[in-house]
Amino acid sequence: MKKEKKIKKSVADADGVQDRRREKKGFPFLKVFVALALVAVFFYFGFTTEVREGNCAVILRFGAVREEITESGLYLKLPWPFETVVTYDNRLQYLESNNLETTTKDKRNVIIQSYIVWEINDPILYHNSVGSQGKVDTYIKDQVFSAINSVMGAYELKELLSLEKETVKTEEIQQKIFERVRNNCDINYGINVNDVSILRLQLSDNNLQSVFAQMRADRQKDIDIILSNAQKEADKITADADTEASKIIADGVSAAAAIKAQTEAEVAKIYSEAQAANLEFYQFLKQLDTVVASVGESTVLVVKADEYPFNVLTKYGDYLTNEGDETIIKDLGYILTQLPETDRKALIDAVYALIDSASKGGAIS
Repeated sequence: MKKEKKIKKSVADADGVQDRRREKKGFPFLKVFVALALVAVFFYFGFTTEVREGNCAVILRFGAVREEITESGLYLKLPWPFETVVTYDNRLQYLESNNLETTTKDKRNVIIQSYIVWEINDPILYHNSVGSQGKVDTYIKDQVFSAINSVMGAYELKELLSLEKETVKTEEIQQKIFERVRNNCDINYGINVNDVSILRLQLSDNNLQSVFAQMRADRQKDIDIILSNAQKEADKITADADTEASKIIADGVSAAAAIKAQTEAEVAKIYSEAQAANLEFYQFLKQLDTVVASVGESTVLVVKADEYPFNVLTKYGDYLTNEGDETIIKDLGYILTQLPETDRKALIDAVYALIDSASKGGAIS
């Protein structure tokens, strides 16, 4: 039994040795795989460079630019120290300038702050001029300051600040500043400037009062023009109203004259018809008109009311009033129309007699 166990143990040891030999025979394949992976990683990081979207890059060989890259992707290069890659942000970038104090054509100091929108359009020129120094903001601000000084020297303050729209030339000023900055940055730095606009405008303390005075003068000028136009309009309206009123009055006078003439014609016609129809009645009307016209509101007739024909007036008490010893006749014309013909004629004759007596110095006034 002991021999069998020893035999079995020997067989097992032999099998284990064979297994370990087989494992040792497969081990070189793993080493090759690891080696290839290491080579691939070394090649990727040593011989390639990746440019991401929104970036541009330049490949430097011993510090000198060998190639520019403007599109995103994977590119070949030599490993360091032979070649290096410098990457820049190629997206639109926003920059605000400092508060720049400058002088206008009329010697007024103004403080201007602008904003600039820019991007890289020539990576090699950008790298050689400003990119490698990391001072691109300073260079752009210097260009803006130079352009503002140059442009504002040709414009007066009122062309930048004024209440009169036709005087203000802000758009023109901004356009000239933008063109100068764009041209200089494109030629010198490889930068494409998309916009340069005035962000903030301030006045220095010594100019503030004079500007306010100028603005008040401009506003007063507008007020004077408005008042002058209003007065002209008021005068025109008054003249038109006077003309219309004169026309209305003239038309009214003309119409009144026509009505009066027509009335007199109608009266004459009535008298004519009355005379033709009844001569006695016509004479009565004429006598009645004469009597009534002779006796006005200020006429005083002194009569004896208890003697004929004046006693017939006592029937018309509503048209008579007593004031002391005097009797006042209110409406002689109406009374005459109501009397019988005989009494009426007698009364008219008596009134004529009184009037004739008064004209000779009698008791009528």
